[in-house]
Amino acid sequence: MKKFITALLCLILIFTMLVGCDNSDKKLREFTLNEVTRAVFYTPLYVAAAKGFFEENGLKIEIVTGGGSDKSMTALLAGDAEVGLMGPETGVYVVNEGKENHPMIIGQLTKRDGSFLLSRVDEKETFTWESLKGKTIIGGRRGGMPFMTLEYVLKSHGLTPGVDVTVLDNIQFNLIAGAFEGGTADYVPLFEPTASMMVKEGKGYIVSQIGLESGEIPYTAFMVTQKMIKDDPAFIEAFLKSIYAAQKWVATASDNEIATAVQPFFPDTSIETLEAVAKSYREADAWMKTPVMTEDSFNRLLDVIEGSGELKARFEFTKLIDNSFANKIVGN
Repeated sequence: MKKFITALLCLILIFTMLVGCDNSDKKLREFTLNEVTRAVFYTPLYVAAAKGFFEENGLKIEIVTGGGSDKSMTALLAGDAEVGLMGPETGVYVVNEGKENHPMIIGQLTKRDGSFLLSRVDEKETFTWESLKGKTIIGGRRGGMPFMTLEYVLKSHGLTPGVDVTVLDNIQFNLIAGAFEGGTADYVPLFEPTASMMVKEGKGYIVSQIGLESGEIPYTAFMVTQKMIKDDPAFIEAFLKSIYAAQKWVATASDNEIATAVQPFFPDTSIETLEAVAKSYREADAWMKTPVMTEDSFNRLLDVIEGSGELKARFEFTKLIDNSFANKIVGN
């Protein structure tokens, strides 16, 4: 009996050691993602990191904030990041420059503008877009999605930028909140949680949600180099599996669960504020349910860029978008 117990204990010990060795040998693939800015608007990305979906697919993510689509694209092209999260218009510009080795969009994260228009005075009950006549708005960087979408919305309300309303384009995107706080302009479009924090501090009042005015546009997308698609398709598939898992989780989670999950990425923002922001973005249907970009929405994006005078030439959907990985994941 003693021999049997001893043998059994030895087997258990050996099994435990084998399992331990297997776990220690399983290394996560580390990678860097450069995001255009830090915003609750990108909630599914932070959820994928916070809920362990990247780890479940063998990945370990480091998120670096670029401070502008142009900077995120530069990081991607320079090899400082494996994935870029930015406005798809940046990819359009690179294609229009004639570069054959341009990055490709492999997945979409948001489907409308996520910014809120803030006024210096409380006019929530009386605000109309026509009241912007003769006023000044901080638009951000000319050619960027926030700037172009704002122009698109202004034109849809019969306002001509530069004639009926002044739209400033000389302030970097990550500096517009500080410029508004410092006294520049009458209005400013801001993403969350910055918008709600400005309101809480009495520095502005939300009068409109630009995304509801503009309609659905592929606003933020994931990009990788063509070399990455060729050399490491397994990484792309694992990455999009993680994002899709987060998208599904967000679709069924409560506002409080979402706020709790993303709070580590916004340590200076209260759970209550994040919960309200999550509710607002959910009601606006701002987040994609899958990473798949549609051709109709992409054509609408080209319409917006063209209307802003920034599009050199239109081109085929598949020139910039590779849905093969996203379609495979969603199909499975």
